[in-house]
Amino acid sequence: MNPLKVIATALVLFITQQQHAQNLDHAIWDQILLINVSDQGKVNYKGFMQDSAQLYRYFAYLSDNPPAENWSKEEKLAYWINAYNAYTIKLIIDNYPLKSIKDIKDPWDRQFFKINGVPHSLNDLEHKILRKLNEPRIHFAINCASFSCPIVWNRAFTARNVDQTLETQTKNFINDPARNTITSNVVSVSKIFSWFKKDFKVNGGDVKDFINRYSEVKIDKQPKKGYKDYNWSLNE
Repeated sequence: MNPLKVIATALVLFITQQQHAQNLDHAIWDQILLINVSDQGKVNYKGFMQDSAQLYRYFAYLSDNPPAENWSKEEKLAYWINAYNAYTIKLIIDNYPLKSIKDIKDPWDRQFFKINGVPHSLNDLEHKILRKLNEPRIHFAINCASFSCPIVWNRAFTARNVDQTLETQTKNFINDPARNTITSNVVSVSKIFSWFKKDFKVNGGDVKDFINRYSEVKIDKQPKKGYKDYNWSLNE
């Protein structure tokens, strides 16, 4: 084949993929979130069951439009955060009614959905994909269907809003007294900061530095420290 044709074909493919990524539409997910999740992050799982046709349209859309290597980090983050939260909803409604996600056997390891024909579990999305994007704020955006998890944002993440929303979600979570107690003398924080300690060691800092970046009350050098009990009750 003519080298110029090869270059031209590759260029067209690259431009098409870029336009496809930028035009990825999470509107279906955005709509059903607005209807079924409160501003406080309480989830109406029965409502999601009633809207299951729309939900399955979104799953098909996700499966047919997997991220390409040349997508931006923001596009990948938005896609995989939305996918994680949507498939968590699917896991719950497939097993509803229940009191906790932990009532399901191996909820995070079971491969119960496919993207582009490839079986995945929630742990696959979190540990093999999202955490490898080196963005610690994802831990305040993905939800495990439980009260102690970060609240479910009732809008879809997009490449355009993901950075600012991650910032807001992180700040809100750290300063939420139901999830973290931070005073000058006592610090009792979410176990998320223990489970993913390595992820919060950014730019030479540690977990305390990460929390202090967002906390309205700064952690002193020698506070009494501990972790809050994690409430796995369903967030409905």
